[in-house]
Amino acid sequence: MINRLLFDKINPLLRTNKVKIILGARRTGKTFLLKKIAEGLEEPYLFLNGEDAAVQGMLETRTVQNYLNVLGTKKILMIDEAQKIPGIGQKLKLMIDGIPELSIIVSGSSAFDLEGKMGEPLTGRKHSFVMYTFSEKEILPYEDAVKRRSNLEQRLIYGNYPEATLLNGNAAKEEYLRELVSSYLMKDILQYEDIRKPAQIVNLLRLIAFQAGNEVSPSELAQQLSLARITVEKYLDLLSKVFIIYKLEGFSRNLRKEIVKNSKWYFVDNGIRNAIIANFSPVNLRNDTGQLWGNYIISERIKHQHYSGLTVNNYFWRTYDQQEIDFIEERGGQLYGYEMKWKKLKVKTPVAWVKNYPGAGFTVVTPDNYLETFLN
Repeated sequence: MINRLLFDKINPLLRTNKVKIILGARRTGKTFLLKKIAEGLEEPYLFLNGEDAAVQGMLETRTVQNYLNVLGTKKILMIDEAQKIPGIGQKLKLMIDGIPELSIIVSGSSAFDLEGKMGEPLTGRKHSFVMYTFSEKEILPYEDAVKRRSNLEQRLIYGNYPEATLLNGNAAKEEYLRELVSSYLMKDILQYEDIRKPAQIVNLLRLIAFQAGNEVSPSELAQQLSLARITVEKYLDLLSKVFIIYKLEGFSRNLRKEIVKNSKWYFVDNGIRNAIIANFSPVNLRNDTGQLWGNYIISERIKHQHYSGLTVNNYFWRTYDQQEIDFIEERGGQLYGYEMKWKKLKVKTPVAWVKNYPGAGFTVVTPDNYLETFLN
């Protein structure tokens, strides 16, 4: 099995008296990671499934004594799908505060539920992590360098969900991704906020999919979907919190010509994006390959930032006279610009970027150099 980078981030913190929260979309490997951590433990631990009604009943009485009875002599508690347990934030706070040397690790598939319930009760008592789909750095040790380019093209189409990656045959991958969208990811959205018209969410995702990497106005989306702007903004927020899409805002130092009004939206995983638009055609038969590359490699950079512990702000940059850069990082007091190109082309650094931000970096990221320039 492919080793996950998050394992090495969580393991050193395992015995700290804080709650380790692993968030992420369904089917990204959170349960597998918990079990792998458990396998390496020498001391006894308690592993619970938050979806189990018996577990919910076991933790219902909110007293330290009840939790001591549940734990017995065990000092490590693991809870998968912890957001399913009512009042979980307050319960974990009571355990951490009332039981010395207790270490807790929990997982949850929806940030707005798990973090919403835990954020305030666990202030100063938690470490939060995001489990993404497989990353390039996780796959690299298991990949034949000769086949890397063709494998990369496969990932642009089918993404990096662990189960999809390990399936044999394109038909099996397509079936898996279609089922994932309809049976798992949409469930995380539709069970909240009393959403009664799931077709609206699907239609919004399709619009975002076709415009991935382009500037998007909530007002224009609302007009196309015949919805109120506030409704579209609520849906976009929900889709972000269940790790289906994420937003890049425009970068500006308040220069007149810089555009910051609209945002760009990207899919966390290319396979989900292609399942939404029902297009699994190979790279050489598509007219959106550049779009797929931009979506894929920027998502990979965000995984790299998270797993490497980088403190960074991410943006895109564009001026009214059409000078633009796909991806901007602001870190360590420096600016770094990255332009994504599937084909190796000569690309000049935008004049306005050089003029207004002297000393800022600029790199063109292609399939030939992405490992050393963007994922290091």
